This record gives sequence, structure tokens and C-alpha cells, in this order.
Amino acid sequence: MASIKDLVQDTLHKIAQRFREAESSTQLCTTVVLIITIYILTTKMSRILSHAKTGLYHATETLSIPLQSGSSTTLSSLVQSVLSPCKLNPLLFNGDAQTAATQFLSHNILVHYKRHIFEQEDPAYAGQFAVDFVVRPPPSSAKPNEPPPEDLPPRTTFFTAPEWSTFSTGSTDTTPMLVVLHGLSGGSHELYLRAFLEPLVSPLTSSAKPLNAPDPAWEACVLTSRGCAHTTLSTPILYTPAPPGISGKLSSGGNILVNYLGEEGEKCELAAAVVVSSVWNLEVSALALARSWWGTNIYLRALGSSMKRLFARHEHMIKQVPGIDVEKVRTLRYLNEFDRYVQCATWGYPSEAAYYRDASSVDAMLGVRIPLLAIHALDDPVVCDEVLPYEEIKLRLICIPPEDGEGGEARSAFADGAGMAEG
Repeated sequence: MASIKDLVQDTLHKIAQRFREAESSTQLCTTVVLIITIYILTTKMSRILSHAKTGLYHATETLSIPLQSGSSTTLSSLVQSVLSPCKLNPLLFNGDAQTAATQFLSHNILVHYKRHIFEQEDPAYAGQFAVDFVVRPPPSSAKPNEPPPEDLPPRTTFFTAPEWSTFSTGSTDTTPMLVVLHGLSGGSHELYLRAFLEPLVSPLTSSAKPLNAPDPAWEACVLTSRGCAHTTLSTPILYTPAPPGISGKLSSGGNILVNYLGEEGEKCELAAAVVVSSVWNLEVSALALARSWWGTNIYLRALGSSMKRLFARHEHMIKQVPGIDVEKVRTLRYLNEFDRYVQCATWGYPSEAAYYRDASSVDAMLGVRIPLLAIHALDDPVVCDEVLPYEEIKLRLICIPPEDGEGGEARSAFADGAGMAEG
């Protein structure tokens, strides 16, 4: 979300300008006192003390999870056993501040990928899709920040034919495969996703495997949404209302994943799934964001800008859809406008609200038949508390929201422990 970063930087610049323009020490002190007062009034004492509670919501009986020792435990007991105290930065006093902070974190998380393009076998969803597999980085002689030869994100290259032939034959080891779905208009290159993957796939982040080095805890791949992360559209379709996705996910990808799990039901071949800040009810989330100036002009505007850039990249293909007004898309500002002008025109919905209701996963979750863990923060600025399906959770799955509502969008990707949640 580069546009969010720009807006935050502009705000900080204005604050700094106010300090520079202060004509006296009294004026300067007044400004400082005002900022501190706003901080105290908008912050709970628990946040000032860097402490937040975690909460666990689950059904009376949850699914059994096999352990490496040969025994088993329930999913709720397993999560409870790894919950740890949630310590937060007191300067990041709400979900908005935490979300903004992620735009300024270090980018030195060097997860490398090899990409393969698959041809869709289902004629109802013709086209191609890309999957980025986590691999070891190139030899140390290669320049780590050198742009890839193809039009791809950093640290990503295509499999060569011999490489894919070897890789696709599979292996006999028991290392599990984690399939990840990224957020809206994102990709495997996003900072939050690399930070999520890095501790799971280590030591794949080493260029060479030492003789006695342990195998990675997980192998991983990222399923790329149509047109995202420098992929090419071969059909005019971007997103479908209830698309057939696959396995562990963050933000909008979580919504896709839960829809898939609910549709598959008993036939689902995944062993388990995790969703992080999944937007269970898209209509409720959109209405909640639109109620505030910040939600409208920061989040909906930033997401709208991201989707407009995605449209511009693939305009030659998407404009083939009858009913899409290209000029309206070029001048839109907010995410709901993109859904109105593109998604509604593509799928025949009368309004974006109707599209949101069809695409939401809150009902599909009742059909889930595998262990499913949902992680949220109650102060997530995008996935607000109103969208969390508490009653459905009691029936089918478990969820960990911090009771004090500390988190922020994409917070958990940087958390160290299951008890540190985001939204």
C-alpha cells in the first residue's frame, strides 16, 4: 500500500512543519502538550503500559490435532498452550498507527521464489495462474538486490524447463507444504507476506544448506491472484465472486480460502488452515470504513488506488468486458467505486453491496470440516469487530482476538507467537 505510506509521510511532514513554524517556545510547548493529550485520550492504559490481553473463542468441542509424539490434542488446547503475553509498542497507540508503521519497517527479509505458470484446466475459469515457490537464494556470487532478468518482482525468477521437471516430480520427505493466498492486489513480494513466511521456511533462506543443517519446518508457495505481482491476464476476468481458491492466508485471501473450504466440505484435501484478518463480511466492512473520514480517505482510497493501478496494467484485456466504462475506472478514487465499475459490470450485479454479499465467506464457514484457526485484532481498521462471526465461531472454529483490541492491519505477520494477533 504505497499510497498509505505517502499519506502518512505527508501527515508527518505537516506536523514537522508546524514545529518549524512555531514562533515561540510557548507555541511549541502547546503543540507538544496537544499531541500528548490526544495520545492519552485515545489510548487505553493497557496500551500505554504495552500490555494487551488475548482472547480465545471456540466451539465446545474442537477437532483433534495429531502431534509429532504420536499423541493428539484438541485444536483449542493446542492454541491455548502456545498463547503468550502480548507486548506492544506504546507509541503505536491504535490499529491505524500499527498499520502505518508496517510501511516503514525494514525490507531486509530476503525470501526468494521460483515462479511457474499453470494453465487452468477448468473451462469455466479459462486462463493461466502463477504460483511462486519458496526456494533457496542464488549462490553468494550473485548480487542479492539485482533486478530479475524477467518482468518479475524482486528475488523472483521463472523455473527453467529442467528445473521445473525436477521440482514437479515431488519428493519422498514429509515436510508439509504451506499454500498461501496474498491480500488484495498484492503478491509474494509484499513485505508482510515475506515476514510471515521467513520464520516458517528457514533455513531455505540460506543460499547453501550446511551438512548438518535441519530441514525447513515448511515448504511454501504463494498462489497469485489473476493479474497481480507482474502476471499477465490471458482473459478479461480479475476476481470471481466466490472463487475456487486453496490454503493458509492473510486479509482478502482469507475470504477466498474460507469460501473454498466451505465449498469443499468433507472433500477438502488440506490438513488445516489459518486465516489472518479475513474480511468475513465484505459489505459490513465496507460500510464501517465509509463511516469515518479516515476509513474513506486513507483505506478505501489507498485500496482503490491499488486496484486502479492493477486495472491500468491490464486495461487492454479487461476493457473487453461489455459494460465496463473505462473513463469511470480511470478517474475512480475508492475501492467501492472499482467494484461498482468493474466487478458489477463483469458479473452482472446491480450494486457493489450485492457483489459483497455474494463474495463474503461468513456463511461458507459453516461448511468447513478441517481445523481452521482465525487470527484477528479487535482494533483492526479494516476488519472491524462488527465482521467477526462470533456465533459461527462457536459452532465451527476457533479465533484469537486480543480482548483489548490491539493489533492493526498486517500486525500478526510481524508477531512472535500465536497469542500476538492482528486484524
